[in-house]
Amino acid sequence: MPYHLLTLPGTLAGLLDRLGHRQADVLGVSWGGGLAQQFAVRHPSRVRKLVLVATGTGSVMVPARPQVLKHMITPRRFRDPGYAAAVAPEIYGGSLREHPERVRELLRGRTGPRRGYYYQLLATAGWTSLPLLPFIRQPTLILAGDDDPIIPLVNARLMHSMIPRNAFHIYQGGHLEMIANPRPIAIKVESFLAEPSGKGPS
Repeated sequence: MPYHLLTLPGTLAGLLDRLGHRQADVLGVSWGGGLAQQFAVRHPSRVRKLVLVATGTGSVMVPARPQVLKHMITPRRFRDPGYAAAVAPEIYGGSLREHPERVRELLRGRTGPRRGYYYQLLATAGWTSLPLLPFIRQPTLILAGDDDPIIPLVNARLMHSMIPRNAFHIYQGGHLEMIANPRPIAIKVESFLAEPSGKGPS
């Protein structure tokens, strides 16, 4: 069945219950960052800290360039390895500009029925976190790439200005840098999560 970011937080809360966790640190990348924002507002007591990586505010945001969006709306990049490598520099940026062949490795396992891809697109239809940002009260770390064609950097700056308790860091790289070159980002995330939760970012 189709799903939506407005309904998925209940599923995540149920998952935490099933696993026996009252609270968790929540990290979301790209599309997952949208879900992480919605979950933090819908179930605030379940989220200790929030980490948002290479993400934006949904349908109301500064969009990618038309050429990038053209490649994004087709599932071909998940089904055709040659095409994925050819468009990787333009849509993902960062280290994939020098090593576009790596996109095959990074996207391995993401092939599947075309229906699933379109369900993912439908899940964000009409959704935006823009009016929700002031209500994200958890300590939040916003991480954005300086070369992310999919989510222009201005979107992270907007989130930084609207989320009350956040730290903002710009890393060198593009949209998939967290999996292409995870160590620098992981160090930032681990340091943030290790801070006493009562303190959080200013």
